[in-house]
Amino acid sequence: MAFPQDRQEQNGRKTNSFVRTNYKIRVPEVRVVDATGKMLGIMQTRKAQALAEAQGLDLVEITPNAQPPVCKLMDYGKFRYEESLKQKQARKNAKATQVKEIKFHAATDVGDVTRKVKEILGFIEQGNKVRVSLMFRGRENAHRELGQEMIDNVIALCGDKVQVEQAPKLMGRTLSCMLAQKSVKGNKKAAGGEPPPAAPRQAPGLSPTR
Repeated sequence: MAFPQDRQEQNGRKTNSFVRTNYKIRVPEVRVVDATGKMLGIMQTRKAQALAEAQGLDLVEITPNAQPPVCKLMDYGKFRYEESLKQKQARKNAKATQVKEIKFHAATDVGDVTRKVKEILGFIEQGNKVRVSLMFRGRENAHRELGQEMIDNVIALCGDKVQVEQAPKLMGRTLSCMLAQKSVKGNKKAAGGEPPPAAPRQAPGLSPTR
């Protein structure tokens, strides 16, 4: 039974990887493992090939660099099909979580805060994480408590839809925190009688225009 070449992804490029099966295995002796994983020992390759054919299976070289090479009796076509399904499912489940960044300043006005909070919630709903950062400029460095209050206000406005994965931390002139989607476990805990989150507060100097 002939099989096409397997292909593997390596460094973003497709490369050929040969898996010897059946009469493509040309070494004189092989160590054989049956379909259940039981070791049958070393035997002549022709005998192993005949044994596989008698059972309606394939002789597949699984460890080519061993002395002698290790071969297994299996339905290679079925094996490759099942492996392709597993890889497809793995790619589906491995959706990369991206980290988005939303920037603020201590004097960001109410309209911009509201708009940026909507952006944060949009990214969170898409399964991303969001780094909320605030850079102190000039005289703002003398009143860094205003920046902390701004970050606290943004977190409060996001409500119970997010969780703080990394608390606000000052590095140089930048204060930042990491927000992520609230876990199911966290939602269940909140539903079990935890006190509701504090009402959003306005940061100093951000009162809406009347």
